[in-house]
Amino acid sequence: MNDWTERYRPQKIHDIIGNHAQVRKLKAWATAWKQGKPQKKAVILSGKPGIGKTSVAYALARDFHWLPIELNASDARNATTINAVATTGATHQTFSDSGEFISTKTGGRKIIIIDEADNLFERSKESTVKGKDFGDKDGKRTIVKTVRITQQPVILIVNDDYQLFKGSGAELKRTSLHLRMYPAKPPEIVQLLKRICIKEQIKVDAKVLFSISETCNGDIRSAVRDLQSISMNKKTITFEDIEVLGRRDRSQIIFDVLKDIFQTKDSAVIRNNVKHVQEDPRMMLLWIAENLPRSYTSIDDMNRAFQWLSRSDVFLGRTYRRNHYGLWSYACDLNTVGVALSKHHRIPYQKYQFPSWLRKTSKEKNLLSAQQSLIEKLSVHHHCSFKKTKSYILPMVKKMIASNDTLLVSLVKTLDLSIEEATFLGGKNAKKVLTLQKKEKKTKITDSDKSTSNEPRKKSREKEEQSSLKQQSLGLF
Repeated sequence: MNDWTERYRPQKIHDIIGNHAQVRKLKAWATAWKQGKPQKKAVILSGKPGIGKTSVAYALARDFHWLPIELNASDARNATTINAVATTGATHQTFSDSGEFISTKTGGRKIIIIDEADNLFERSKESTVKGKDFGDKDGKRTIVKTVRITQQPVILIVNDDYQLFKGSGAELKRTSLHLRMYPAKPPEIVQLLKRICIKEQIKVDAKVLFSISETCNGDIRSAVRDLQSISMNKKTITFEDIEVLGRRDRSQIIFDVLKDIFQTKDSAVIRNNVKHVQEDPRMMLLWIAENLPRSYTSIDDMNRAFQWLSRSDVFLGRTYRRNHYGLWSYACDLNTVGVALSKHHRIPYQKYQFPSWLRKTSKEKNLLSAQQSLIEKLSVHHHCSFKKTKSYILPMVKKMIASNDTLLVSLVKTLDLSIEEATFLGGKNAKKVLTLQKKEKKTKITDSDKSTSNEPRKKSREKEEQSSLKQQSLGLF
């Protein structure tokens, strides 16, 4: 079965899902190239993986009949390779597939597509050690030079534009048109999935398509793959087929990889599954280090496994210090295949847990953000600087609240504090105060409901009294 993400990749610009404003700007840029008057020679497409950045580039090439020349920056980071492919292609004329020369004056152009350009690095002191060249150098500088002297349109595709603009890449902000791509909206993804189902002659419940579009978080590629996975050997799809897929956590795939690492020794299967996860080796190291003591029962097996993890950590450190990403694959093999081959005893299945270090750091980040927002509110209320509030006012307020719960209640009302901010101020007492506040609000609401329910009765009594007074007055005359 063919991959649906390739079979239904957009062929024309009007087939692109979402990002309509960005697509219009991209077409205007390409039209300026066609007229020979581009203000900026390159375009930077940035955004999350799977939202259609590469598809947009190739669809544009087809619409304008340009010959695409692609270079994946994660595979070729050094200046020599980029000069041979990107720079040479950007500064030379165009030839057709049959070898016929096509002049740029007649509209014949190439388009240089550099994917994963945020993985390019520049020369550093640590790029060479003892005279040995690690190869990952001057890649970013060469791209900047290519954009500066190019005679052909260039598209840089990045996931993290911050990494691209660091160092010598800062020049690209001025010389390139930056278009930030955003995830597609669920209704747009639903329309795409409908068209795929019609072409594949599959009857599908509408709830299935809406469930896939909601859980994919704007990742079009993931949504199409989910639809293909539940459509295997089926022509009718019900909501029961999607129930497991729709509710799954995407990190569940990592649990399957951990199961392969801890319970098998098949290196080919482990490598294949790790590639499918597309997880950073640093994250994989944290996952394995967290669950290794829970899985391995033998001390000798555990000792050998942690030695492999230690070596992997050393390789990762050298990778980031020297910008030599050729070591990345070795580090990944050490902390996955190395750990798997280090065991000599049978491992029972265990429930794997999320890395506690990441959970701890995320809690600390939430605590710091609550503290910062609380200090800002206190500084505005007391007309003091942020620094003075943090150093003097906040500690005093916390001491006063420790012995007086009513102060916390008044601060929650006057400063409109959130649960996190109130918890940071009052600690354990904050929960009691917040529950008391909720009860007070409920009682006020019930009292107001009673008062509103008694209003019609009061009005009817008033009308009766008025009518009786009228009758009495008429009787007097």
